[in-house]
Amino acid sequence: MDNQAFPTRPKSIKAAFLRAFGLALLVIMGVFATAIYMAEAKVRDRDLAERAPAVAALFAVKLGKDSALMHAVGHAMMGNAAIAQAFRQRNRQALEDQGRELFEILRTDHRITHLYFDLPDRVNLYRFHSPDRYGDKIDRATMLQAHSRSEPVNGLELGPLGTLTLRMVMPWRQGRQHLGYIEVGEEIEHLISEVSATLAVDLAVLVNKRYLAEPQWQQGQDMMNRQGDWSRFASHVVQAQTMTGLPATLDETVLARLLAGKTVKIKDQGRSLHAALAPLDDAAGHHIGELLLIRDISDLEATFNGYMAVVILLSLGVAAGVFGVFYVALERVDKDYQRQHELEHRLLRMNTEHQRILQLEKLSALGTMVGGIAHQLNNPLVGVVNMAELAAREADDPDRTRELLDEIQRAGRDCRSFVRRMLEFSKVSRFESRPTPIADLINDTVLMFRQTEARHLPVAVELPDPPPELLIDPILVRHALFNLLQNAAQATDGQAGITIRLVAGTDEDSGAPGWSLIVADQGRGIAPEALDKLFVPFFTTRSDGTGLGLPVVQQVALLHHGHVSARNRPQGGAEFALWLPR
Repeated sequence: MDNQAFPTRPKSIKAAFLRAFGLALLVIMGVFATAIYMAEAKVRDRDLAERAPAVAALFAVKLGKDSALMHAVGHAMMGNAAIAQAFRQRNRQALEDQGRELFEILRTDHRITHLYFDLPDRVNLYRFHSPDRYGDKIDRATMLQAHSRSEPVNGLELGPLGTLTLRMVMPWRQGRQHLGYIEVGEEIEHLISEVSATLAVDLAVLVNKRYLAEPQWQQGQDMMNRQGDWSRFASHVVQAQTMTGLPATLDETVLARLLAGKTVKIKDQGRSLHAALAPLDDAAGHHIGELLLIRDISDLEATFNGYMAVVILLSLGVAAGVFGVFYVALERVDKDYQRQHELEHRLLRMNTEHQRILQLEKLSALGTMVGGIAHQLNNPLVGVVNMAELAAREADDPDRTRELLDEIQRAGRDCRSFVRRMLEFSKVSRFESRPTPIADLINDTVLMFRQTEARHLPVAVELPDPPPELLIDPILVRHALFNLLQNAAQATDGQAGITIRLVAGTDEDSGAPGWSLIVADQGRGIAPEALDKLFVPFFTTRSDGTGLGLPVVQQVALLHHGHVSARNRPQGGAEFALWLPR
């Protein structure tokens, strides 16, 4: 055997492990920080997504509250006898005289911006906020619904100048007489301001441009002293807002994402803003635009970032502590490894000598095997030589010569049989396992045994129910079982039976589960001096034996990672057990 050389100084396992461990800690911390950030972003998005319905709900509540106020205003007008008399007489000046002071109080204290008196045919008689405009027919949705239903109707309406107004239209009847309609309305800017203050979000009303014409919209902006930007967005225009101006980073791309139903985080002048949309419908049920929600999350984000920094620092401290503990532990392991390396280095020379001794033992075993083969072949060959010499001397006697030739032929057949057994023994090393029904294998082997065994000994088979399927080489196991059956038959006198059992059991040494294939006979048993030599090649107690049957069985067991054992039964006979792992 060639000498092996260990490195004088093996690589440190401490350094290799700590590098991998440090990298793993960094990855874990990165995943941890990412998971926390994603969880925070998810909570933030859910909060804004929940705030959008809250804005819509609060906006609807405030619309309902102001609608109730306008309903009360309408009833108050109808209950004023002087106003009712002026309306019946279609007297515009009397309406101005009787209602002007009340309208100014409503506009100052309750933000009522519109007060109409309309005739039964929906033609306007008087507008308090624009007295010079009258005589036009009112075709807005709230008027048409109140006219068709003959009941009060309220809702949002978008005017031609871009004004978004909450209107209440009430039919006015006295007895069976239909006097006409009262319209009360207000601009909604103060409503979005109240919602903004309540929910701590900035709001903006975005109206779809398909419901507006740019010249009229610009006229409305001039009338209300506003500076609008028609061209900022392709599809929408800002009609009202609670902030000074929309963030510059709120561009067409961001709006498209918002319109797609997503929440968006944007930056503006060092601030972190979170934006979402809520739908805006008018009294006719048309989706006329969106309510834009913008929440400043700068303080929330700064607080979260501070918490993240603290968590990361704490994690780094814990990681450093764990790293230090591993460093100390690995320092000890490294020292033990160095000592083990030195011990292995010392044992190397001993191992080399041991290998030489094993080689000598193998050569000795080979010599023993060759001697056995020579002994097995020498006896018949000596007979062949002797009988050939006799045949030459007695060539004149044909009968005697024929008899000697028959003996020579018989000896040749014995040699050929022995050589065939040797070849079969060498073929056992080839191993191909596959799932095999053990019951079929045993039955086939028993059938073959009965055909070759002259006495036709009875063979009893005891299998579990159901019989298992084992992962084995069926050819080798069948050959081993056949050898065990032949061995049992040779040890049996008379017509005593042979028993084959398959028993589940664990290996005594390893505790591994498996199956024992047991062949028991009722013969003479095994001589005590032969028990230790049963599986030695060429050892036999029979004059006509080759000593290869049981070694083949042992080789088959070893190839299957099993073993074979033999014992004398208390009731007489011998028992061989071939244990195979499950």
